[in-house]
Amino acid sequence: MPETSPPADLPPLPPLTTQAEHLIALGVPDLAAIPADELRAFAEKAERGDGGTLLAVHPDRAPASALAPLLRHADKPGFVVVDMPDVDDFAPDGIELPDSPLYVVSDIDRGDQMANWSPEEALPALTEQARTPLLLTEGIHWVLQQPAALERNRCFMTIGSRLRKAGGALDARTPAIWISNGTGRDGRERRKAPKVGWCWWGNRHTWLGFASTTGRR
Repeated sequence: MPETSPPADLPPLPPLTTQAEHLIALGVPDLAAIPADELRAFAEKAERGDGGTLLAVHPDRAPASALAPLLRHADKPGFVVVDMPDVDDFAPDGIELPDSPLYVVSDIDRGDQMANWSPEEALPALTEQARTPLLLTEGIHWVLQQPAALERNRCFMTIGSRLRKAGGALDARTPAIWISNGTGRDGRERRKAPKVGWCWWGNRHTWLGFASTTGRR
């Protein structure tokens, strides 16, 4: 396997009730057509006091294109790369989501130890560890609640979301979240902004880990 880098320690996620209030302040209930009180009630019921869980909105309710602009890094809003106009067509692949507009994601890891691995190499390794990769929308929710999860040279892929072509084959692009350098089509004004983009299934990147979870409920 490729050489790996040591994982970084991240602060704990806020309580689910705090996460719910943050989503409400960002306007997520409106874009997801979920009443704010319903979001609060779900968070209160799902809170177990053990921390380490992420509140997520089902991608059918809050797609990546709607969530990405809510991201912030260095006071810059997030964006989706221009050559990913089909970002919302990237759907869970081999991952069964709870049948609910709201759910929680447990024990998230950024996968720093898999930096410089390809998605093709990382997926079977995660499966062996009884972990599943994050969806793109889950990764965005994570950074919304825990901005420290996105840092220069310590960003991550979300290979739980894949795009199936009309013939059934998987698109070779795999989504990721990182920090823009403000080059090329990103534009200099987006330097340091959170960026939703993609990488090839077989390529390695030293600055991208593979975010994953032990479960969803």
